[in-house]
Amino acid sequence: MSTESVGSGTAPALRGGMFQVVLAMIASAFGFWAWMVISPLQAYYASEMGLSEGEISLMLATPVLVGALGRIVTGAMTDRFGGRRMFTIVLLASVPAVLIVALAGEIGSFPLLILGGFLLGIGGTIFAVGIPFSSAWFPPAKRGLANGIFGMGMIGTAVSAFFTPRMAESIGYLTTHLILAGILVAVAALVWFVMRESPTWQPSRQKLVPKVASALKLRITWEMSFLYGIVFGGFVAFSTFLPKYLTTLYPDEVDAVGAGTRAASFAAAAVIARPIGGWLADKLGPKLISLISLAGIVTCAYVVGQQPPEGVLTGVTFLLMAAAMGLGMGAVYAWIGPSTPPDRVGAVSGVVAAAGGLGGYFPPLVMGATYNAETNSYGLGLWLLVVVGAVALVVAGMLQNVGGKTSK
Repeated sequence: MSTESVGSGTAPALRGGMFQVVLAMIASAFGFWAWMVISPLQAYYASEMGLSEGEISLMLATPVLVGALGRIVTGAMTDRFGGRRMFTIVLLASVPAVLIVALAGEIGSFPLLILGGFLLGIGGTIFAVGIPFSSAWFPPAKRGLANGIFGMGMIGTAVSAFFTPRMAESIGYLTTHLILAGILVAVAALVWFVMRESPTWQPSRQKLVPKVASALKLRITWEMSFLYGIVFGGFVAFSTFLPKYLTTLYPDEVDAVGAGTRAASFAAAAVIARPIGGWLADKLGPKLISLISLAGIVTCAYVVGQQPPEGVLTGVTFLLMAAAMGLGMGAVYAWIGPSTPPDRVGAVSGVVAAAGGLGGYFPPLVMGATYNAETNSYGLGLWLLVVVGAVALVVAGMLQNVGGKTSK
């Protein structure tokens, strides 16, 4: 034992926490890649299987729904079994899902593709593992930044959008999915042998249902679920639907690969902004950063709702919207950390993360349902985002700011 650790309290015991958070972020990134592997190839599926607008929306929304609801269970299980075990389980469980999607695409089976998408939702639950794991490595005053850095694992959506269509074009559809499956196994092995739990972490012995029920009794759970449903839900929705949106509205200007690049840029902007949002929330308070985030989302959604010609304006507006969403994501989890009993962080995080995923489930369905083929317009769906964002802005303004003492 080093002399530093003798009688020096908690901080020395937490040394190495940033390395563990970065490792969790890497694991999360590949979980997100698996979760979003269908979206970048949606044009391929639509063409090969002759899918309707409704079937495309269902195909895109299924992994999101399962990933959302599954986070409630995964978050509570992380409180009990720890991040190392749960990261490994989620990554390995995503492998069969990727292989089923590969088979569905090869034989042109839409029902099998939906089954694969359902199982891909397991990969999306990985976010609920990392929040309690990362929080345990840092004191409350620094959890916003720590969770923001872990949250950069969302880059997996950008990786999926950018690399999946390019790999499918260059090395083949089946080979692309086999490589991803192999990577998931390798990352799971890395996690199992290198990751370790925080010395401050203690397993919760509370059963799953009572644990989730206790989280639902906390006011902070409902407040943050609503806000996160807007900021993260919007991010997931646009990450999955943006390629479809761009190729539908601007078919002469944007092809499938270009749309994937734009979706990757959108995801990257949110990823970069997320730790900044967490850090700013630690310094200035999560309420202020949440208000800035929601105001930015509403403004950008209004501009996009005008459906301007494809070009610099649309590109910049989507990037600014993504950055606003990233700031909000960092702020919400900075709000949760100091406001939640330590033994319920995983359960609360799981419920909030589920709300965020559900927030991403409905918009693609709404966009598909409100699409006006005569005018080639998604205007109504975008106006609904403006209205919902404005309501969230008012609600956030009414919430109590925290320095770790929100009412429970």
